[in-house]
This record gives sequence, structure tokens and C-alpha cells, in this order.
Amino acid sequence: MMDVSMIGAGLIVIGVGIGIGRIGGSAMDAIARQPEATNKIQTAMLIAAALIEGIGFAALFAA
Repeated sequence: MMDVSMIGAGLIVIGVGIGIGRIGGSAMDAIARQPEATNKIQTAMLIAAALIEGIGFAALFAA
């Protein structure tokens, strides 16, 4: 029998993956529109991805 925390952990991992994927896709779209802003876009993307991943780790420890 699966434990509820295992289901919660799976949902957390899926959510983090979707969030980081959307950030990456949006960043690629933005870079395609404004190639001269690549460095600023990449920096913002990495910071946002790190924050999402940190929240995901905290949620996994709570689960």
C-alpha cells in the first residue's frame, strides 16, 4: 500500500519539473525575440529555477 507522503512527493517532483520546464521554454522564446538580452534573461531564468527547486526540496522534506 502506498503511503500518502509518497504520493505527495511524486506530485512535488512533477510540479517542480513542470515549473522549471515552463521557465526554460519561456526563456528560449524571450531569447529568440531579443537575442541581445540573452545574459539578463538567462540570469533571471537561473535564479527563478533555483528558487523553484529550493521550494521543491523544502516541500519534499516536509512530506
